[in-house]
Amino acid sequence: MSSHHIVRDKQEPALLIANGEACQPELLGQLLEWNPIVVVLDSAIWRVLELGIKVDVLLGDFDRDLDVEAIRAQQYPLEIIHTPDQDKTDLDKGIELLIERGFPAVNIVWATGRRADHSLVNMTSIVRYKNQIRIVILDDHSRIFPLVGLFEKWYEAGTSISVIPVGTVTGYTSEGLKYDLRDATLKLGYATSSSNEAAEDGFVRIEAQTGDVLVMECWD
Repeated sequence: MSSHHIVRDKQEPALLIANGEACQPELLGQLLEWNPIVVVLDSAIWRVLELGIKVDVLLGDFDRDLDVEAIRAQQYPLEIIHTPDQDKTDLDKGIELLIERGFPAVNIVWATGRRADHSLVNMTSIVRYKNQIRIVILDDHSRIFPLVGLFEKWYEAGTSISVIPVGTVTGYTSEGLKYDLRDATLKLGYATSSSNEAAEDGFVRIEAQTGDVLVMECWD
């Protein structure tokens, strides 16, 4: 797989590669085409190196005794950042690094699949950073992002859209979905708006007064 292009003005989203289920090469190739930086988390580096991807930053707690010198031999130059703090996940640390360095947006791959606990934590924890950086998690079947203010996007009729609260959400209102709600309360595990869809060709609008929401565009 070809190396990524360098976009020095940071206009395009950074790419953060976690250590879950790999996505199809076509998706990864699209995300690599134009991006300012590639950050890889911990032991995922070996899988990434096998694909021939140019990596800028390797970050993690390295609790599996990574052979740093062997990695450097295959990838140079490479910035290696050891983050031993066990109170945060490696994904949290990667997102915070990009925020500190002034990146406005990040696409995250390999963050779902494999272990269910990692997938759930990765998907829900991104709401914590919604006002600091634009975040999208992508895999072969989903595009996941936190709701920030009023969400408005044009969809074709029948496009699958799920709205999942992280905790409790009040004042939830949607427009343009097959099953719209108005001033509703959503609660994870009790009341969601999953497996919904665009009612017709046109704009879908989603907003909430309080709480955190994940918007998921999903396909089989």
